[in-house]
Amino acid sequence: MAIDRSQFIEDLKGSYAIYYDLKNNEDETQLPLEFIAEFHSKEEGYFLVRKAQVWSSDANEFVYVFSAPSFDAETVNRCVDFALEHGLAKVVPHKQHHYSNVIAVFVADQMPREIRKIVEKRRFSKSYKMSLYGFSLLKTGYVDLSCEEYGSNAEGHDLTKFFKKLFPKKTILKK
Repeated sequence: MAIDRSQFIEDLKGSYAIYYDLKNNEDETQLPLEFIAEFHSKEEGYFLVRKAQVWSSDANEFVYVFSAPSFDAETVNRCVDFALEHGLAKVVPHKQHHYSNVIAVFVADQMPREIRKIVEKRRFSKSYKMSLYGFSLLKTGYVDLSCEEYGSNAEGHDLTKFFKKLFPKKTILKK
């Protein structure tokens, strides 16, 4: 039994809403972008008092969730390029910057095997000042609702764990 895509997107949106700032697609992008989720974290370490700061680390994630009945290679590449361009424009590298990841998630009623391979093979990484000012990675993942499968590129292995935890009681995501 296939899961309804709109219900899956709402569940996904609800799970991201806990820790992420959600933005609905209000741009005229001509892409099947459902929503954008942004996560910002700042961690600091002190020695006895706040003035004696030992370290500081900023982490960011920019998630772009795309949804369509089916994707073709051109649309997937345009979506990933949009996510990279839009996400990397928000990165401000500095001494305390640890990482800023761009995540593209594709949810489809049916996703052909060759499109899954494109999503799994897509990669991008960038270091800022030889990683002294942090780095950025591209993580891509897909959910095929018709055959109830999921996958990601190598950097996005935590996406598969996220999908698995998100719907533990449903038959989906049995990889």
